[in-house]
Amino acid sequence: MQKIKGTLIPIGGNEDKGIETNEMYTLEFIGEGILSHVVREAGGTSANIVIVPTASSIPDEVSENYLSAFTTLGCKNVKVLDIRTREDAEQPEAVELIRKANCVMFSGGDQSKITSRMGGTELHDILLDRYRHEEGFVIAGTSAGAMAMAEEMIAGGSAAESFIKGAVIMQKGLGLIPELIIDTHFIRRGRFGRQSEAVAKFPKLLGFGLAEDTGVIIRKGTDCTVIGSGMVIVFDGSTLTHNNEAVLHDGTPMTMANLTIHVLSNGDQFSIPDRKVKVLPIGQPFI
Repeated sequence: MQKIKGTLIPIGGNEDKGIETNEMYTLEFIGEGILSHVVREAGGTSANIVIVPTASSIPDEVSENYLSAFTTLGCKNVKVLDIRTREDAEQPEAVELIRKANCVMFSGGDQSKITSRMGGTELHDILLDRYRHEEGFVIAGTSAGAMAMAEEMIAGGSAAESFIKGAVIMQKGLGLIPELIIDTHFIRRGRFGRQSEAVAKFPKLLGFGLAEDTGVIIRKGTDCTVIGSGMVIVFDGSTLTHNNEAVLHDGTPMTMANLTIHVLSNGDQFSIPDRKVKVLPIGQPFI
């Protein structure tokens, strides 16, 4: 396996941006939130941060929200790269922004827009190269932006038809973290079943189900630390003793025996190569 030097931060969606009216999401709280971790990993408030709202159906509004949030955190160098076509991804100005960025932040929306507009472009190649070879380079993504990080990407599917073959739609993602299948809004939208089917399709991969306002800092492609207010559900299919996904017709209930599940929260750690958990000791403060 190629040694990775960069950092990924997939986020489960609805991360605190300091703009909500609910008292849980005040401007003061943002300093301890997920985006503050993104800024620290990128090198601090002087880091060059590039927001990519490609997945969103309302990119202008989403961009303004992130610009406001990062400004609130004291960031001085934040730009928006609004890619709406593959031609946009090949523009010299776009390529230059990604070359100079310390952090690239993908918004939520439709993950297929990210892969169709950026996959296989020069911009995609630069992202892959910098992530693999540059220590301190950060790629963060929320919701669709997190799901697109995988190679085997969940592109859609019904949570209501959980554990029924065909409930999940898979496509090729950006290939930043080939060992993982990532799903988001995991608890609120009841996506346990579709992640189970995704892991049944690719049992050698790990499934990460990220709750809202929850993320994972993945350093060097191996060491994961949970951040945020919710949970990360880890699916390990390597222990399966029975998996009938390959022989079933679509619409048929599935059987999976001895699927290993871990429920992790703030500060807990997980090693991708070893598939081992290190939990935060009781009484230790959150990070």
